[in-house]
Amino acid sequence: MSTGVFGEIVEDYLKQMEQWIGGLAVVTGASAGIGAATVVKLVKAGVIVVGLARRIEVLEEMANSLEGEKGTFHPKQCDVTNEEEVIETFQWIEETLGPISILINNAGMLKPTTLKDGVTEYWKQTFDLNVLAICICTREGLKSMKTHGIDGHIIHVNSVAGHFVPNVPLPEPMLNVYPATKHAVTALTETLRKELIRVNSKIKVSEQKEESAQTKAIHVDADEKKTAGERLKLVYCLTA
Repeated sequence: MSTGVFGEIVEDYLKQMEQWIGGLAVVTGASAGIGAATVVKLVKAGVIVVGLARRIEVLEEMANSLEGEKGTFHPKQCDVTNEEEVIETFQWIEETLGPISILINNAGMLKPTTLKDGVTEYWKQTFDLNVLAICICTREGLKSMKTHGIDGHIIHVNSVAGHFVPNVPLPEPMLNVYPATKHAVTALTETLRKELIRVNSKIKVSEQKEESAQTKAIHVDADEKKTAGERLKLVYCLTA
């Protein structure tokens, strides 16, 4: 994980996270990239974290590396595009570890194809993970927070493609439905915020978006590597 100046800045922000110490956070797409980096920082700050991903062996390696930290890490295999798995996983979390205080929807993907002659199955998979999985995980996380009277925090990890369609320096543009799904995340964040305000809920919902020009445009899933600045923005969301 990143060290040096980035690590020092993050540690400073983590000092402001006392309200979450001992609380339970769920992070999707936790096996690498921004998901894994967030898990490490939260656990070291004293948060109990459940990491969801398909690659359970990677999560278990992370759990071993985090033994002895202030918080604890619980790896859990879950395909967040499978609604039944998500519901069962969130039930397991509540029954085994307790109610959820933080939900970080990080899982996402971009499949390399186009709109003009693209693969329909790739489009469906992208919408399933980037949009519907967020909705399902958020619903289940909110259910836990509301049942236990927790004024928690939900964070959707988004992309600059959720606000404009970037120019990709490739011979063949491969963004296809990805910007559409990320614009949907922007809309989901604002729609949920208005729903929560309407019922006078103090649960917070935030969007963390990539802003660095160094961010890779093409990736297979949300385990892509992020810049230090992007990881910092996510941590800052929890202290704002």
